[in-house]
This record gives sequence, C-alpha cells and structure tokens, in this order.
Amino acid sequence: MKQSLLFLLLLWTAAASAQRPMMSDSLLIGGRARSFHYFEPEGPSRGFHLVFVLHGSGGNGKGMMPPLARLEARASREKVLFVYPDGWGRYWNECRRYATSPANLQDVNEGAFFEALIDHFASRYGTVKDYAFAVGLSGGGHMAYKLAMTLPRRFPAISAIVANLPDPSNLDCTPSGTPVSVLITNGTADGVNPDGGGIMTINGASWGRVRSTWGSLDYWARLAGYKGKPVAAAVPDPDPANGQSVMRYTHRKGRRPEVTLLRVEGGDHAYPKDLDVFEESWAFFKRALQRMRK
Repeated sequence: MKQSLLFLLLLWTAAASAQRPMMSDSLLIGGRARSFHYFEPEGPSRGFHLVFVLHGSGGNGKGMMPPLARLEARASREKVLFVYPDGWGRYWNECRRYATSPANLQDVNEGAFFEALIDHFASRYGTVKDYAFAVGLSGGGHMAYKLAMTLPRRFPAISAIVANLPDPSNLDCTPSGTPVSVLITNGTADGVNPDGGGIMTINGASWGRVRSTWGSLDYWARLAGYKGKPVAAAVPDPDPANGQSVMRYTHRKGRRPEVTLLRVEGGDHAYPKDLDVFEESWAFFKRALQRMRK
C-alpha cells in the first residue's frame, strides 16, 4: 500500500513538472552557495504568495515535492509559488542550542538566506516582496519556528509539523515577542518529538529539551493575547481502522493571529494519515491573509 501511494505521488509530481519545469538555483549567502528548487510558474506570477516548504533533518528540498503534488497542480489558480530550499548539509540552523548538525555548529545565517529568497523571487517573478509563509516537517518545523520568532514581519504565519518548541534551556534564538499565526501538527505517539516534552534524541545524540505540545501551543497563544482554553473540534475520520484520529484546537478572535493545534491521537513522527497537512497549512495561510487585509 505504501509503495502504491509513493508511486502515485511520484506520478503526480512528474505530471506537475511536465507542465511546469522544475528549476534548481542557488544564492551565495555568507560565502556559502545555498540551493533551492521550485516549479516555474505557468504564466504571470505578479502578486503570488511565496510558501517555503522545509524538509526535515537529513532531508532535502526535492524530497518534499511529492506530498505537495496536488497543491502544485493548482498553484497558479491559488496564486502561490512553493519553494523547496535545501538546508546546509541537509540540516537547518534552527533554535535548538544543543543541535549537533554542521548548520548549527557553523552558525549558518538562515535569516539572510530566507530574506534573500524573498527578494530573489520578488525580483524575478514579481511575487509578494514584504512577507512569505513557511511550512516545515520535523527539523523544518523547528526552522519555521525560528523564522516566526526572529523574522515575524517577513513570516506572519507558519506551520510546524511534528515539532515542539525548544525548552528555554535549549533555546539559542532571541525571540522578538511579536505574535504570528501558528499551526502545529503533532502526534501523541511520536517517539522523536515527545508529545509531553523532554529530551530529543537524534542519531543517538541529545539535541536538548523541547516543550510539550500543549506548552508549544500555549507559547504562541499567550503571545497573541489569548486566555483560556482553545475551541476543540473533532476532525472527520475517513479511516477509523488506521489507529489515528485528529482533534483540532483553535484560538481565533478578530484580527488576532490564529493559533491552532492539530493533535493526532496515535500519530507518530510522520504525516497524519487522516488529512493532508499541506492542504491544511495552505488553508491556514489563506485565513491569515484574510486577517492581514482587514
């Protein structure tokens, strides 16, 4: 079944690339050639919104393309350009103080990279130049958190998948304190990103402590001025036999940034089985846009 699904995803990606050429490019940032990939827009793209899709630790940008194939197929209609950057040495320099990746140890300037990407696509394709969105998986989710904490005006909304915020003891970023819209998708049975918080172990090494899922949600909710409990609602379960179900917990009021958790009961360190988390992320970003325009 998994092989069949992968085959279909690859076919969808191939179909998208047949219509729009897949482009690879790089920018020189701090003496390092930082690479990225995207499907070239079919026509005029002035005013399109940028969404950066961030791979997990040890991955690469191209590996994130298959799960977004259905979104890519209607990118022009949605007025969005998805960009798939590569981390430095397959990792990001995010906010975990005790991460042992080369990107972290060399203190790679990620902020300069992403701001340069926004400027690059605005210049080349006329995309929105003031801000962008980011959705990240695992280590890419941590990178999305960093963008939200340190560049909130350039990244007013992010989506983090199977990632909890670093505990204060493990945080080496300086948060701006500016509220942004945040969507978190975490599984209760995640053996890498502990739902209850605690030590993260990657490749046999400790990468320090992370907050719990509820603690991560609460951080962003309090920043946005929310008090009390979020509104809870069950997400329709298309396959009750797969061992997973999803609850949605939402803080949303007026023009305040939305803060939402998709809590996957039985979910592990992977995409949820019962929903397309990238479709959810794009819908979340569109709601953020509506509030920004009010």
